Amino acid sequence: MDTKPKDIIVLGAIQAGIKKFDKIQKMTQIGPQELNSILEQLEKSVFIRVVEKNGLLGNKIEIMVTGKGSKEVDKQVHDLQTKWNLMSTLYKTQDKEGLKQFMDDNKSFFPMMIFFGVMNIEMFSMMFGMIDMKMSNYVPTENMPEGEDSSRNESEFYEDVGS
Repeated sequence: MDTKPKDIIVLGAIQAGIKKFDKIQKMTQIGPQELNSILEQLEKSVFIRVVEKNGLLGNKIEIMVTGKGSKEVDKQVHDLQTKWNLMSTLYKTQDKEGLKQFMDDNKSFFPMMIFFGVMNIEMFSMMFGMIDMKMSNYVPTENMPEGEDSSRNESEFYEDVGS
């Protein structure tokens, strides 16, 4: 299966113990039709399995990650960590053009990096100041960490922390 960032985010939510459709939808902020389509694709690829349980209140459906799905999440998170390490190196060495090019080429991975907590969000914010861009140019608003003001640049960040 050719996994997309949203597929991995959904798979990661399930791996983290979110087993019900409505809770997965709330955590991932993906619409019901798109989420249903992603879940069908993940089930077809044997990354998840749907378990129907009988209880006192009737049938209950839970979504579980398979071993194959868990390995895929682990692999993707490792790849994200590698990308983040490269971005960090480009930032620390002040390679403005290299950082901008890398960010342009890899912007589809940023929501996953945020979701899985791979990146240092303060450094990520400062990277945008270094390349004179706003976070909203790279990360959809619904995927930004709470409280992150996408219009801030590096100099405003330093004013806030008193540097």
